[in-house]
Amino acid sequence: MKTKLFRTIVSICCILMGVGIIGRLSFAEMVLPAWNPALLLTSEEVDHLVGKSIDILDEKGNRISQACRGVAVGDEIINSEGQHYRITKVSKGAASAKSLGMDKDFLAWNEYFTDERLAMAAAAPKTGTVGVYHTHSDEAYVPTDGSESIPFKGGIYDVGQSFVQRLKAKSGTNVVYDKTPHDPHDNAAYQRSRRTAMNIMKQNPIAIIDVHRDGIPDPSYYTAKVADTEVSKLRLVVGRQNPNMQANLDFARRMMAYSNKVHPKIVKEIFMAKGNYNQDLMPTALLIEAGTHTNTKQQAENGVALFADAVPTVLGIQGGPTTQAKPNVPGGGVTGDGATGAGGWKAVGWILGLTLILGGGFLLISSGSLKGLSGFGKEFTNYLGPLKKIARKKETNKTKDQSKKADGDMADRAVIDHRDDVTED
Repeated sequence: MKTKLFRTIVSICCILMGVGIIGRLSFAEMVLPAWNPALLLTSEEVDHLVGKSIDILDEKGNRISQACRGVAVGDEIINSEGQHYRITKVSKGAASAKSLGMDKDFLAWNEYFTDERLAMAAAAPKTGTVGVYHTHSDEAYVPTDGSESIPFKGGIYDVGQSFVQRLKAKSGTNVVYDKTPHDPHDNAAYQRSRRTAMNIMKQNPIAIIDVHRDGIPDPSYYTAKVADTEVSKLRLVVGRQNPNMQANLDFARRMMAYSNKVHPKIVKEIFMAKGNYNQDLMPTALLIEAGTHTNTKQQAENGVALFADAVPTVLGIQGGPTTQAKPNVPGGGVTGDGATGAGGWKAVGWILGLTLILGGGFLLISSGSLKGLSGFGKEFTNYLGPLKKIARKKETNKTKDQSKKADGDMADRAVIDHRDDVTED
């Protein structure tokens, strides 16, 4: 009987463990948007507001950049020449930046992508999916759209469509373009767009790109003529507050280096800003800003189309360089076939969970099916038997005590009544 009881207990434990593992994996796939309670209490202005810009000046007072986002001490900039700056002071309307010299990692990638061997690269094209979405789905272009903001259907969707079409035409890249809106344009927009990014992640992409436009008032800051085409240049943004920051930055360096090789100066700079921007989801997550709201939408579409020309090669979708060809290149090299993550471990977890459930069920049946449970129930009842007897005994004693107390109260009452009768006589 003890052996059968033991097998029954083991089988139940196996089933519960299996259900727990599968339940945990199922819940993990339903990742909710990251929520930051501080957003409820913060007094910070909404990030990326149009019309509000801040000049970023070097130690000599020269303007090296502009931004309409919240600029913080510690933010960094790498321009298209490879000059690296760190912001040391922020005041109203201006920020001061200290030169960190030339960014050696960017220069290494720049040299790598301009090497003659690049033209001789014979790497076999890989298959891969690129995810595209818009956190700020209201963003628009004033000269074309008539407003800087059109809730739920901003002109940024046309820019995203041009980017996607060029990717597909360039190399047959498989693109998942999620057009889910995330309005309103507030500090919680990235929490809402996180669910969209997670849905894209289910397709095992090799990169996810969040397409925006900037909000500085000066259109000339981005306007240029590249490849005989009027374009608005791009800014690449990397969030400093995420564990993938260095990997995201390396990806941005590669993208700026090769994009500017294919179409010189199409990428203006890399801005490392205070924030996350959902880039913790994978090492090849990137935020791009296609011009600003005072550029025409056509300029922005032209710019992202030229930028798209570089994406397949950097990601290894199209024949191009690999880290094996030049081991001294910094960072992780060209991205592999899919997003690195827990996909394989999830499969193992599902197999383990199902094995435990099936194994537990088999043990339960072999131990006598419901008879085992019946035996377990009897044993449990027998175990509780003495406890029940003790409880009943306590209840009986309590009843007796209450009865004795009642009898005593009645006797006392009788004495009192007799005393009152004698007093009256």
